[in-house]
Amino acid sequence: MRSTCALILLCAVGVTAVSQAGEKLSGSSGDGNTLSAIQIGTPTRLVLHPESVSITGRRQRARWVVTGHYPDGEVRDLTRVATFRVEDESIAEFVPGERGGGALVPRGEGSTQLYVECGGQQATASLSVSGQRVDEEVSFFHGTLAALTKQGCNSGGCHGSPSGKGGFRLSLRGYDPELDQQTLIREQGGRRTNRMEPEKSLVLLKPTARVAHGGGKRLDESDPAYGLIRDWIAAGCRVPESSPRCEKIEVYPPERILRAPAEKQQLVVRAYFSDGTVRDVSDLAVYSSSEDAIATVDEDGFVASRAAGEVAILVQYLELAETARLTFLRDVPGFVWEPPSEHNYVDRFVFAKLQQMQIAPANLAPDHVFVRRLHLDLIGRLPTASETETFLSSSAADKRDRLIDELLETSEFAQFWATRWGDLLRVNNKKMSVSGVHKFHRWIVKAVEENMPYDRFVRELLTSEGSTFSRPASNYYRAPLDTSDMTETTAQIFMGVRIQCAKCHNHPFEQWTQDNYYGLSAFFNRVERKKVQGQDELMVWVAREGEVTQPRTGRTMKPWLPLVGELDLQSEHDQDRRVALVDWLTASDNPFFTRMEVNRIWSYVMGRGIVDPIDDFRDSNPPANPELLDALAADFVEQGFDRRHVIRTILRSRTYQSSATANQFNERDQKYFSRYAARMLSAEQLLEAISQFTGVPEIFAGLPSGTRATQLPSPSYGKDFLKVFGKPLRDTACECERASRSDLARVMELVNGPLVFDKVQAKENVLSQLIEAGRDDREIVEHLYLTAYARGPKEKELKTALDYVQGVEDRREALEDLAWTLINSKEFLFQH
Repeated sequence: MRSTCALILLCAVGVTAVSQAGEKLSGSSGDGNTLSAIQIGTPTRLVLHPESVSITGRRQRARWVVTGHYPDGEVRDLTRVATFRVEDESIAEFVPGERGGGALVPRGEGSTQLYVECGGQQATASLSVSGQRVDEEVSFFHGTLAALTKQGCNSGGCHGSPSGKGGFRLSLRGYDPELDQQTLIREQGGRRTNRMEPEKSLVLLKPTARVAHGGGKRLDESDPAYGLIRDWIAAGCRVPESSPRCEKIEVYPPERILRAPAEKQQLVVRAYFSDGTVRDVSDLAVYSSSEDAIATVDEDGFVASRAAGEVAILVQYLELAETARLTFLRDVPGFVWEPPSEHNYVDRFVFAKLQQMQIAPANLAPDHVFVRRLHLDLIGRLPTASETETFLSSSAADKRDRLIDELLETSEFAQFWATRWGDLLRVNNKKMSVSGVHKFHRWIVKAVEENMPYDRFVRELLTSEGSTFSRPASNYYRAPLDTSDMTETTAQIFMGVRIQCAKCHNHPFEQWTQDNYYGLSAFFNRVERKKVQGQDELMVWVAREGEVTQPRTGRTMKPWLPLVGELDLQSEHDQDRRVALVDWLTASDNPFFTRMEVNRIWSYVMGRGIVDPIDDFRDSNPPANPELLDALAADFVEQGFDRRHVIRTILRSRTYQSSATANQFNERDQKYFSRYAARMLSAEQLLEAISQFTGVPEIFAGLPSGTRATQLPSPSYGKDFLKVFGKPLRDTACECERASRSDLARVMELVNGPLVFDKVQAKENVLSQLIEAGRDDREIVEHLYLTAYARGPKEKELKTALDYVQGVEDRREALEDLAWTLINSKEFLFQH
């Protein structure tokens, strides 16, 4: 095969060599501060939130959100352009903020009214003030630590790192108050705090940049956080033995749809304490945007849109977190919604979102694209030429549905989809032994083949015990190294929760605490494992006792469940705590279990999860279409946790069957499924496609003849080609272990690698068979195109290919060049 000639042919035929999947999108420029000013317009009424406020301390402040309602049903945030007036200013005064907005500051005691005016409309709220005659003590935890957290002093990149900065260490976001007390009050003679002259405390001098500070200026003397830290030091750095506990925070608005020119939104945060008080903590909350390209948020909780789209604003107050979900809409010039036909409820939810975002869906994919796509998704290989011809020649109106049903019932489907679970469950020879791998793999294949209900599948895995040979599901406990690994693996695979961060400290961006981590670990701490002497067999059983100790507090942890709390499992009946975990996990109303699995299935066939990454469910990573996700989960439960039903439902939708070709209204969309997401074939799919196209099957030592690359029980049987193209070694349970990038090694493997070269030149490959059968050049070219692309060559492609083959002296070599060219084309390398 002459690579130079083949490269020329590659360009002539009009196909492109390997490139990255997808296109890099250009983001909007500018930031929230450079956008147009808030437009008031003509509201019909104003609404204040909250409607009433009680201030119970001298240091408390209060904020409001002012919302204008308009004749067309739209709303706009008018907080920063409204006029605030207090009826009795001896009780409270509105103080404008330096960066806009402002807050009510108490001046006396009593009850009064707040009047707000904007756009010719007025609204009122009630205000009561008390506790002004008592010197309010600054809470170390809810005041001092919250203030340090607000300024980022205890973040991971600053003094909250394990080794601290500049000899000063704090716990990450205040998760260990005892450590922070020692550091701030007692460490090094208390030189960070100066009780005699609070303003000269280093903890204030450095962040205000009055003393050299590696982190730069972080604090102004006018900031509420500065006042809290200063007053706490002035009061003697006291740490009360007990104080009201903050039980929850509330963010307003929790959800809002804003249409241009409404492109800004003020947030207000209120904290609810165990003594029944409610306090505004907007000044101490920490704000972050899930997608800065869509909207930014400043330290005052003021959100400014940069582009149309949806964004989650994560709001944190110490260990508590809530999310505000905001949607910013802008009219797209020339857009007119033309409702496409819906195949099922999937399309209804997808199209509703597309209509809202003014994104036009792609056209339906042609039959040749669909048949190739479906075979790759369901059984991991290309359709044969005869399979393609049979499908394309059929005139049956329901031929797509029938093909879906047919492929779902094949053994190839079970084998291919079992490899996906093999990746998650870390089925490999190094962790499980050769015999264990084959037994576990066959158990998984059988579960897929028999369509075992998902709740039963998970129950058999998580509650398994006994021999890893006679009870193959017990191999689930062979891959994890220890109790922590069991906990993290289970949470990530079956709940979509990456709880690893909470092992050492409270999760810095979510509500998972260190107590939660070790409470969840208590379900697995009694799982024991022992290798059978002289064999590769492992015995798994549950001990009668064994507790988990929280390493920071020394507390013995009871089993803990999200949304439930601690469980009291003391009786002999409760010896295997895993049963209680599985009962909770597989319950029909569990918000983690079903949503995680349908999202995983969706991502496997759509190329991207509704939540993405697919195993990273968190408040700051919201679903692209929550209504769709909930509908799929509800259907999953209603159908008895039938995974095949979910797959069939998705595949039958017009959404799945849409073309990957973009139109002018969806070319930038990579989130809302307006078109099929083209992506490079997986390592296994690509090796199988090359083998099938050339007619030279790959041989895997130690496995039966005919085993496909898409059916390998362990990566130990893989080839270097598979490693280069990202086949995971199954060292972790993270979906991210499968690499999907494009790099030079992959390009070289395809362009000049031995695997492609040897298969294209093999003496008994498909080219040899066609030549020996007496096929002419046209027939061979048409066969190659049909096998590679599930379509015949276009007129121009056919002419170019024939001209090239007939213009080269060595016919066989010219046909090899054509085969090499097709393999290296995007249309072959990508699923589309």
